[in-house]
Amino acid sequence: MRKQSITLLGSTGSIGVSTLDVVARHPDRFDLFALTAHSQWQKLAEQCRQYRPKYAVLRKNDHAEQLRNALQAMGLDTEVLSGIEALELVASASDVDTVVAAIVGAAGLRPTLAAARAGKRILLANKETLVMAGKLFMQTVAEHKAELLPIDSEHNAIFQSLPQPYPGNLQQCGVRRILLTASGGPFRTLPLIDLPKVTPEQACAHPNWVMGKKISVDSATMMNKGLEVIEAHWLFNASPAQIEVVIHPQSVIHSMVDYLDGSVIAQLGNPDMRTPIAHALGFPDRINSGVDPLDLFGRQLTFEQPDNIRFPCLKLAFDALLHGEVMPAVLNAANEVAVAGFLQGQIRYDQIATSIEEVLAQDYHREAESLDALHEVDHQARQYASACLKRMSI
Repeated sequence: MRKQSITLLGSTGSIGVSTLDVVARHPDRFDLFALTAHSQWQKLAEQCRQYRPKYAVLRKNDHAEQLRNALQAMGLDTEVLSGIEALELVASASDVDTVVAAIVGAAGLRPTLAAARAGKRILLANKETLVMAGKLFMQTVAEHKAELLPIDSEHNAIFQSLPQPYPGNLQQCGVRRILLTASGGPFRTLPLIDLPKVTPEQACAHPNWVMGKKISVDSATMMNKGLEVIEAHWLFNASPAQIEVVIHPQSVIHSMVDYLDGSVIAQLGNPDMRTPIAHALGFPDRINSGVDPLDLFGRQLTFEQPDNIRFPCLKLAFDALLHGEVMPAVLNAANEVAVAGFLQGQIRYDQIATSIEEVLAQDYHREAESLDALHEVDHQARQYASACLKRMSI
């Protein structure tokens, strides 16, 4: 069996680290072509020492130079590149079979699109690719016959619960609705009066998952789930009415598909990202992920309906999806700015949703059929969001 050659976009983040753990368990199946990171050159240097990729890429030249010096000192011949063009290069190189798109934020859009244009198998964890440019990205995937496999735990669970191959039509498959599960985050039961007092440290302390700071805050506000609703719309050709969010605090059921005959098919597992990553890496085969078997004895599984007063970001995401056009991209940009402001102590936790709502109310060019046009809308929304944060600064 020929080895899969993998480019891992975002190797130093939590998804990247989990991917490397799975890859290391199967040296007979996988080779690493390239590892990329934003700025953590020391961590990337250690990954290069351990996994020996052909290329390593950082966003900035100065970080790349530091990495280059470190690798030379180790006697490694990994070639170091920098910049967005280098990310696109390693995502589309002819030697690459599979691209794991795990860069957080809008920065992951261009290299993921490059992988689609090159017809790669894409393991998608970057939400912004679909939230910002869902129509453009899905058209590119179809046009260039790329293969798209979701590795967000929820979308991977839906993928596993749908018939294969999925024809792209829920009704044709007898599906009534998609049920996206959510843990509810760390503030599911916190009195509403206490939400303005929430600290960044509290917001980043997820009860079930180990994630980066930005994603942890998104989980606390349930914006993470709102973005996943938009992703599910594009991945599975589902209307907003066919997507429902269910709070499931135990994070054992990762999502479900409700069929017209009354059947509900669910994917269960321990809350560990290595499970969906291993599923997508090995697809259609099942391979060892290193995750412990699920112990169901003594467990209780509970479900709750989301509260829009506690989680206004979830409603804002549904609203953006219903409005369509560029509004999901505006939502994403406004959220990134607001979460960064909260983590830096610029605004309160409860002001995240308030600022996003204000940014969504501004005027934008409604059509964004190109990547440049989407970036222009993204820039415009970030300017509005930054101005909003300055007015709200505590």
